[in-house]
Amino acid sequence: METFNQASIAIPFPYNYGITNVPTFTPTFHPYTTITTTFPPPPTTTPTTITASSWMDSRLWSRLPQQLIDRILAFLPLPAFFRARSVCKRWYALLYSNSFLQLYLQVSPRHHWFIFFTHKTPNTSTIYRNNNLKYHNNNGNEQGDNNVVSTRAYLFDPYEVKWYIIPFPIIPVGFSPATTSGGLVCWVSDEPGLKNLFLHNPLLGSVTQLPPTRRPRLFPSVGLSVTPASVDLILAGDDMISPYAVKNLTAESFHIDSSGFYSVFDTASSLPRLCSLESGQMVHSDGRFYCMNYSPFSVLAYDVSSNAWWKIQAPMRRFLRSPCLVESNERLILVAAVEKSKLNVPRSLRMWVLQGCGSQWAEIERMPQQLYAQFEEIEGGRGFDCVGSGEFIVIMIKGVINKGLMFDIERKSWIWMPCCPSNGNLSCEIGSNLEGNLHGFAYQPTLAAPVTALVQQLATSSLSEF
Repeated sequence: METFNQASIAIPFPYNYGITNVPTFTPTFHPYTTITTTFPPPPTTTPTTITASSWMDSRLWSRLPQQLIDRILAFLPLPAFFRARSVCKRWYALLYSNSFLQLYLQVSPRHHWFIFFTHKTPNTSTIYRNNNLKYHNNNGNEQGDNNVVSTRAYLFDPYEVKWYIIPFPIIPVGFSPATTSGGLVCWVSDEPGLKNLFLHNPLLGSVTQLPPTRRPRLFPSVGLSVTPASVDLILAGDDMISPYAVKNLTAESFHIDSSGFYSVFDTASSLPRLCSLESGQMVHSDGRFYCMNYSPFSVLAYDVSSNAWWKIQAPMRRFLRSPCLVESNERLILVAAVEKSKLNVPRSLRMWVLQGCGSQWAEIERMPQQLYAQFEEIEGGRGFDCVGSGEFIVIMIKGVINKGLMFDIERKSWIWMPCCPSNGNLSCEIGSNLEGNLHGFAYQPTLAAPVTALVQQLATSSLSEF
């Protein structure tokens, strides 16, 4: 680990650091519905509907302390907050206020949402690209750009079971979303070689560039853990730039925290022998990163503090199909279809949780057999992807647009998700020569990511030393 000048870091950090394009940016949330509330009348009077004008008395509401109003606004869900910003200039400016964002980080409830991107599948990787996307100008004419593409994501709120569309046209061409954490999306360059990375807050449009990796790679597995005071990032596998060479040999990690310690892809580690990682994201849980290993199935675990890798045997590894790892409330869960064709065991979709010992699994859920028969018919052997966020797990069927199944772990309930608003436009976004799909990540929407100020200061410090 290395350290940089800690005295030059201001605490609290500038929470709104790196915000770009905000004055003209507002997420495209569904318009809200005005609700008229009817209160019960006093016993001796006839029923009376209280209108907004009769109890929004300016003589009363104008006396409320601004601190109290700010505290109320900090509790608003994100769609309501962005609508509230259109009320007045002061509420609009809250996004630039360090005091409000600090309050927001302290009191705002954490929401476990999902973010989905248009998945375009190349021949050799599950990382999806945005190179060929087109956008339309105000006149409806299709245009291209060598530097910027008009990208959008689809947010899913599992509490209200609603979709939202959010555009962010500031990501450069040739970058693809690889993983998420702490309300930030990590974008990784597509071209083989040294990887460039961005940390991006889709709600604010802010982009923070990370230092490039030290080793050339093709499509590595990427893991990210972001807290208000630290960033841990790891890239593993695909460390030969030729698809015909031996790969999956090493991993390299990036770390920075508020104590002033950092490691800029200097900490490298060797992967276990005979690893077969599929390109994609890792799952972080309790200080460790996990990813699937194939042929045969097992789970690779990486401990950040000890910089060590090891294998964990998967349950029923010879009978699994489409195994996926998800994180749910700091627990690692393996989701997979089970097929024992030669034994008297019904086909099913099951979930196991990794026990505290770190090597044993316990089954926690099976999809009801009637629902699985319906799911299997729609899936048709194509496979599926899973992503977990909080108490929710979403299962998306590959190659089938708008077919997602959500499981609520606390309520033990299964529901089919409503159609994504991309329906009808997805094929246009993807292109006729690529397979279309929505690929999702766990997402905690946030208005502030103070750790990005640390990353920027590290980059400034490195440039000054150079």
